[in-house]
Amino acid sequence: MAKPYVIGIDMGGTNTAFGIVDARGNVIASSSIKTAKHAKIEDYIDELYDEISRMIAANEAEGKINGIGIGAPNANYFTGTIEDGVNLPWPTPIPLADMISEKFGIPCVITNDANAAAIGEMTYGAARGLKDFIMITLGTGVGSGIVINGQMVYGHDGFAGELGHVIMKRHNGRTCGCGRTGCLEAYCSATGVARTAREFLEIREDDSLLRDYDIDSITSKDVYDCAVKGDKLAQDIFEYTGNILGEALADFTTFSSPEAFVIFGGLTKSGEYIMRPIRESYEKNVMGVFKGKTKILISELKESDAAVLGASALGWEIKED
Repeated sequence: MAKPYVIGIDMGGTNTAFGIVDARGNVIASSSIKTAKHAKIEDYIDELYDEISRMIAANEAEGKINGIGIGAPNANYFTGTIEDGVNLPWPTPIPLADMISEKFGIPCVITNDANAAAIGEMTYGAARGLKDFIMITLGTGVGSGIVINGQMVYGHDGFAGELGHVIMKRHNGRTCGCGRTGCLEAYCSATGVARTAREFLEIREDDSLLRDYDIDSITSKDVYDCAVKGDKLAQDIFEYTGNILGEALADFTTFSSPEAFVIFGGLTKSGEYIMRPIRESYEKNVMGVFKGKTKILISELKESDAAVLGASALGWEIKED
């Protein structure tokens, strides 16, 4: 008889969330640990094992786990390794799928964290029923998952879909964490919004509530709080960010003609301050043949659940092997 549960793990640069998920996508139980707490990957896996084992026992799920799915930064679906974890504290490559499978005694599959979020959205969220869409995740970085004809696009090497590293500023662009300059991620991530705030405060002279903050510690949340209070400079920061992202989405449309873009992550909490300029910029810049055909949607899944649910879907795939 088929085992009724899978484990979904969302491994982020700061936190790792995990949960027990049933076949209908209900998260039976969930928790999290700090990703960068340990100096060695082996110690991290030990803590993850202890916490998940405790959760399994508390929910009487021993022997009932079909598989483990993991969404992780720069994880390769084909090889089961993290090959360039720029936001992780351990040297790469990391054969994570094999290490987890050996530790738990349960088959494990991994994929890029943004791909996992896309799978979760396609199965349980705003992309239900869509066969062609692009997931854009706006967090510390900018991630993406591309679905064409109902299939996740991995490319020949497992790394397709790094749209956060499409170069938007060819000359004098910002340095990106990937080592290049001018990437979308450097402008449209939460980190990018904070960088824009610092730049605006330095080059503009108008009054702003943001001038009451420590300039080196400003966050995207601070920018949102000031925008809500009517601060023009803060609102202009979102306008600038949304304009760049809208231009990028217009370009992305030309190669896969998606039915929708699904925007996910903390920046979406800024609502129309970010979404309106994205939509307006997209319509201004998209090629004529695509006008009016592509929706720009906000994820319907709780931020804490989307990647866990997507990763869990990988655990069900194991059943078919």
